[in-house]
Amino acid sequence: MRRCASLSWSLLCLRWSYPFLARVPEEMCQSELESALPKLVSMYQCCSGWAEHIRLLKILMEMFLPHISFTELEQSFFSQVLPKAVNLFDTLMDELSGQAGALSSQNTELRAALRNVLQTVIQLLETLSVCIRHLCSTHELLSVDSIHSLPASVLHMVKTTFTHCKESEMLYSGRMHLVADLLQALFKEAYSLQKQLMELLDRIVLEPEASEEEVVDMVSVLHNMLEICSVISNMDHALHANTWKFVIKQSLKHQSLLENHLRHNDIVCSLCQDILITFHSCLQLAEQMKLSGSQEDLNSAEYKLFQKTLKLSRFFGNTLVHYTKECMAFLAKSCSSLHQLCLQIYSKVSPGAYSSSVPETLREELARSLLVPMDPLIVQLLSYRPFVEVVLERNQELPADLTAAHCLLLISIMNKLQSEPEEVQNLWCRGSQFPEDSNRSSVIQALFLIFQGCYVELALPLLVPGVSSKGQAQNDISLYQHVCVHLCAFIASLPAPHFPELERSLLEAVLCPDISTVMLAVDAWCFLARYGTAELCAYHVTLIAHMIKRCPGSGQQVTHLALLLRRMLFLMAADHQVEFVKEFCSSETENLVLWQHISIKALTPALRKQVMQDIITGVTTQCSTWFNSGCCLQELELVNVALTAVLNVCHGVSEDMNAELGELVSNSIYQLWNLMDVKQVLNQPTIQKTLRLLLHLTANFIKTTLAHLVPQVVSFLDIFYPSNPTDDIQVAIGDFLASLGKIFLPPDCQAQVIPKLSSLFASLLENRSWIVFQHVLEAFVQFAEETSHEEVVPQSLLKVEVKSKVISFLNKTLPLVACDEESQLDRLKQEKSVLHAHFCRIRSNVLDDKPEDFQPSSKRARQETAEEGQFETALDMAESGLHSLESLLLSSPAPSWVALRLQALQTLVDKLNSKVQQNLLTQTTPLISDV
Repeated sequence: MRRCASLSWSLLCLRWSYPFLARVPEEMCQSELESALPKLVSMYQCCSGWAEHIRLLKILMEMFLPHISFTELEQSFFSQVLPKAVNLFDTLMDELSGQAGALSSQNTELRAALRNVLQTVIQLLETLSVCIRHLCSTHELLSVDSIHSLPASVLHMVKTTFTHCKESEMLYSGRMHLVADLLQALFKEAYSLQKQLMELLDRIVLEPEASEEEVVDMVSVLHNMLEICSVISNMDHALHANTWKFVIKQSLKHQSLLENHLRHNDIVCSLCQDILITFHSCLQLAEQMKLSGSQEDLNSAEYKLFQKTLKLSRFFGNTLVHYTKECMAFLAKSCSSLHQLCLQIYSKVSPGAYSSSVPETLREELARSLLVPMDPLIVQLLSYRPFVEVVLERNQELPADLTAAHCLLLISIMNKLQSEPEEVQNLWCRGSQFPEDSNRSSVIQALFLIFQGCYVELALPLLVPGVSSKGQAQNDISLYQHVCVHLCAFIASLPAPHFPELERSLLEAVLCPDISTVMLAVDAWCFLARYGTAELCAYHVTLIAHMIKRCPGSGQQVTHLALLLRRMLFLMAADHQVEFVKEFCSSETENLVLWQHISIKALTPALRKQVMQDIITGVTTQCSTWFNSGCCLQELELVNVALTAVLNVCHGVSEDMNAELGELVSNSIYQLWNLMDVKQVLNQPTIQKTLRLLLHLTANFIKTTLAHLVPQVVSFLDIFYPSNPTDDIQVAIGDFLASLGKIFLPPDCQAQVIPKLSSLFASLLENRSWIVFQHVLEAFVQFAEETSHEEVVPQSLLKVEVKSKVISFLNKTLPLVACDEESQLDRLKQEKSVLHAHFCRIRSNVLDDKPEDFQPSSKRARQETAEEGQFETALDMAESGLHSLESLLLSSPAPSWVALRLQALQTLVDKLNSKVQQNLLTQTTPLISDV
């Protein structure tokens, strides 16, 4: 027996040393397994040469492995053989990496050596393939314990091989063609090896009572496969897809055992990354097809590759949807990646300022393939609190190219919320409720906040597909219209418990600095007023009116509230308007601060007439009170409020104003003009506002009651304009000058007025501010069309440049400015940056926008002239004499003639005081007091 065993071992040694010898019978290998295998494994572990190593490994795999029991595979074979094989593989790959850079066609020795190493690696992988093929061919049940060392060893080799092939262009320094055939064979062998391993592992079933070690082994396999996915993402589509199929299938197949051990975040993030990689590849291919003009050629190689890549991207999307559905409870850390994935797809698929230049037909294909899987993904995530917190996080700063995408995502979410249960709607509509909650806004607040960042898309404007109506084709609409329509639809479906949050969000948006967001909030609020009850509309109007009354000055927030109030007053029921007028009586001067913002056109005819009369009465009362109180500067703002209210009436229903009311207003305007002084106007913002209002009001009444003021006002403006007044005053001057075209100047004042009028028009038409210049152009054309004094027109256009601009305006021809789409987009982006910085300063209260800043400027030190000094000396002497007389009366009785002298002095004082009051209205030096 011993002799037989010795003979058998000798035959094996001969078989190993001389491969050309006849094959040793399988029966002998099986019968001598227990004695021969340990010796052969020992020889294998002690061998040093690559070739010897490979030959021994082949003998072990081909001749002995088939005869080893599955229960003994790991302990007696894999644990003894595979570590040595992995070491050999690593040595070979290190040799390749170390020598590849020196490869050249002249160095034939190195070339032969590297090719020999590559062939050895291929043989090693082939040998392992033999092992796995045998395991796959058996029908016995496999367990993870029986092949514990195999998956890790094989996957290590496969991953390293794929990495080497991926980096081969860099490793071989442009000489890859010298070994390209072997690298291709190496990749194919690794590809085949991984495929066989996945088939083998797919047969394994983990029982519920599986050991912790088996669970850890399977988790390790899936994590290694995940790493391989990241390596082969751009190498082979089929292998990439199949590897992902295996990872997801095994994760869900053994979910109950593996879910607490898997790196779910890595799986989801890798899927998201692969979706984006294939998605961007599709975009690049689409752009290439657009440049080459082959987007219509369905048989072109580029289009076929586009379809293939798009199919892979769609597969990844569907895989992600399936995985998130099954493993939702473990995806808290993945929500940020899922959010970014949605934003990236929305930003590129939807047309926009930052989207790729892709042909429309290919963009539609991308949308069908990628936005379709996004819908079920978002629906699944709606009830997941971590996702809600990521999407609605306050103060999140998104890149400029993702703001519109986030806006569209929120609109999509709002559309889906309408069919969701109450608890899901609460998550999205309530925002943070307690201090321990994450800092998140409601979905409506988030929409308004992100809408403020869509300046470029709103200015272009960005067009998105609209909602198709019955019998009508689907048309593109602006982003503003798209958001507004869907926001109003969401408001209409919003349950009653969320109404306070809606009101709060609308008010915050109305008070924000961005005018586009303000308009959106105003439109939505007006929809709410029409969709809701009349009582709700009346309540909101009253609330807004109280807020306006309590807001100081005339800041932008008051302007926004006034805009909302003006529009909503049109929506009030007639009986509610009557109640509103009673509550905010227009005849009371304290309510003029409100009525200066209201268009009385919104009122019924009867109310309109009453309110107009009350306002004018209140204004004249306010002006008279101010005149009689000494024309105090600090009280001039009340006069300005009253004048604004009158101007608002004139703009609304001036045709309904009777002569008596017009005369009342004209008298107040006349008295105020007599107090205007150039120096004081330049130094006091409050008086500048008064001047602006006077110019507008004078323009309204110039034809009826104030024509006699024209020489005085034109002379004032001729002196005042060279001091470079503010833009709003220049616009008011333009309005006033335009109104002069309606009247004929008396011959005795034409010589005084017409040259100054031409000079003022000429100066205004040279203004560098485009908005002022445009307004002045319109005013000048209006004057030219209506005036009887035609000589003013040519005298105002002495400069050729100004004359050409006016002619272009009359001919409605725009100056040719070279501006392509890219330049326009760059300009809008710069404007957005400037506006963003401005809004940030407003929010941080850096701008001078505090309540106290609406008060008049602090007084300057009074500069006393020589004449004023004489007056003060005379008064001091008179006052000193009176004090001396008072002291004498206290010390001794007064003679009888003293009473007569005091009466004479009293008469003199009254005469002097009358003279002073008369000078207040007639002297050129202003008498608007600083106190």
